Amino acid sequence: MIMTTTPESHQPSDVIDLRSDTVSHPTPAMRRAMAEAEVGDDVFGDDPTVNKLESLAAQMLGKESAVFVPSGSMANAVAAVAQLRRGDEVIVGARTHMYLSEQAALAVLSQAQAVPIMENADGTLPLDLIEDSIRTPDPHHPITRMICIENTHNACGGQPLTVEYTNQVGALAKKHGLRFHIDGARLFNAAVALNVNAADLVRAADTVSFCLSKGLCAPIGSLVCGDQETITSARRARKLLGGGMRQAGIIAAAGIVSLTSMVERLENDHNDAQRLAQGLSTIKGIVIDPKTVRTNMVYFDLAPESKLDAMQLTAKLKEKNILVGAVGTRRIRAVLHYWISPVQVDRAIDVIKEVMK
Repeated sequence: MIMTTTPESHQPSDVIDLRSDTVSHPTPAMRRAMAEAEVGDDVFGDDPTVNKLESLAAQMLGKESAVFVPSGSMANAVAAVAQLRRGDEVIVGARTHMYLSEQAALAVLSQAQAVPIMENADGTLPLDLIEDSIRTPDPHHPITRMICIENTHNACGGQPLTVEYTNQVGALAKKHGLRFHIDGARLFNAAVALNVNAADLVRAADTVSFCLSKGLCAPIGSLVCGDQETITSARRARKLLGGGMRQAGIIAAAGIVSLTSMVERLENDHNDAQRLAQGLSTIKGIVIDPKTVRTNMVYFDLAPESKLDAMQLTAKLKEKNILVGAVGTRRIRAVLHYWISPVQVDRAIDVIKEVMK
């Protein structure tokens, strides 16, 4: 179902910011909820709004419990600390956020060793390579403890990983007695793109993290969901890492709005991403296959004959108030979100076409 954009969805702006969905800011409904939020001391478990958000998140993902944390990186960190022991190994995608963009938190905070596997183009880890990477019970070897996947997979173009695939990874983990964690920073984008329930995407996982502050538009916050025992350990890890918050209901209130009113409308962002991809595919010097754009992320490359590299094109677009991100010498990313309208997408296409001339 295509959701209709409401008038309050978009504010006039001279700047069209496509750098990330993290640049989204709270909606008017979120601001009202934050202003009126009932609060308490969350470290004592006394904040009713945080408790409501955690209960809602756990229910939506079919898990026993959840813990609210400030960021997606902390969510992955506390999930890892709660489940790993010093010297363990973690099988993870070579292009995942957990491996590339969290300052080696697995090693620094969990004292665990990452075993990176190169993903397929669709963001999946080859099942045979996962199994080949599981250590034998040899005293020379570390102990394989966990498998981690990312859904949607950012660096692979925002690809959604299917229920069938996550169930296969879960079955493999269970077969070998391993823990299974899903970095679901954009999990609800995957659910909407695949037209499935988010709980079905994570049913096989022991723990899952997801962000409120990306496509779901809240100003801050992520959650980790799992069984009660693991989440109790994750809550202790949150305190250890400095993530114990007090009257956090003020920000949790925005997260409740995210989960109750912002999920289905993610389809708008996916449609706008496809609109952008189709427009870019008509511009000489840009290489993109719109069929690979399945959620809210649009990755495109500059053809070898283009006189501009990614940094140069990004700089020229910024001069014209179009913000995108260079993610390689000739590779660029644009991300759609709540505060970008179809009219702004068309404007961005026109400007990019003009600059590429």
